[in-house]
Amino acid sequence: MALLTHPLILINIWTNGIIKVLYRKFTEDRVPEATTEKLHNLASGLDSRPSEDIAAILIDGQVSAAQATSTAKEVITAAAYDMANSIRTDGALYYVAAGSSGLMAAADAMELGGTFGIPEHQVQILMAGGIPTSAHMPGDTEDATASLATDLAKLSKKDTIIVVSASGSTPFTLEAARLGKEAGTTVIAIANNPDAPLFALSKHAIYLPTAPEVVSGSTRMGAGTAQKIALNALSTLMALNLGHIYDGMMVNLRADNIKLRDRAERMVATITGASDGDAAGALKTADGNIKTACLLAAGASSIEHAISLLENARGHLRPALEQIWAETRKNKPFLQTEGKAS
Repeated sequence: MALLTHPLILINIWTNGIIKVLYRKFTEDRVPEATTEKLHNLASGLDSRPSEDIAAILIDGQVSAAQATSTAKEVITAAAYDMANSIRTDGALYYVAAGSSGLMAAADAMELGGTFGIPEHQVQILMAGGIPTSAHMPGDTEDATASLATDLAKLSKKDTIIVVSASGSTPFTLEAARLGKEAGTTVIAIANNPDAPLFALSKHAIYLPTAPEVVSGSTRMGAGTAQKIALNALSTLMALNLGHIYDGMMVNLRADNIKLRDRAERMVATITGASDGDAAGALKTADGNIKTACLLAAGASSIEHAISLLENARGHLRPALEQIWAETRKNKPFLQTEGKAS
């Protein structure tokens, strides 16, 4: 095939003699500028403004970014359901990202054990270049994808991959999403550009329509804020689906310090109406498991009875409590809240 080129015209002469003429303007051959790389409408003269004015612009940028996440609530809801299903079926969550997006992803993933009691083996963090141990975070690691074939070798249909990239075109996340799709894994993509290539590889495309950054390209700012909110919503909705939140309380937390043990005792007392002493005793008997302790304090005859009630309720405390109180003919004030999500 012979190829003739011109800034305005490309002529491809194929071996079969057919001449195909493709007319293109020079500007159409360029990659479109990503939203995350554009200039903010208040960027001009930013460095010459009074400091208080700059602070106001920066804060407004963060508020605007936070508001942008509301457009994705339906996709976030569906994605969280799949995340919960992965945990419920002994699958795993893989958080994959690079740079500041990686820090947002890691921050969410690392809280799941302590906050919601998600087992460590069910949460994996793959950050390009590894999680930083110093203030230096190399930029070239987002282009290195070779490690992913090994890190994601055990992917299955039970797992979920959450890939996060402001541009939606980071090679590290694209390769992870490709491997996930190839394995039949649920892929959740979070990006701040509408035409992000990541979306084509995902089941759940979470587009966060943030404005250009006040400091152009610094996606740790507005894009990062929106990503963190989306991740918070995803993992919290997942926990709700698993029954790990009751009336806004973290009833599946890992109480591994004094503050959290005190919180656990207060939760048992608040939920069941038990005295502080009885709540502490129930927690000790339940080996720190808050849901089990609540059922014991509410009248379950044994640990085995409490566990059976929870299993029948798929881990949700509210229906398990309602069952135990129905069994023992007790009526607790909290039942007035019936109908709230467990």
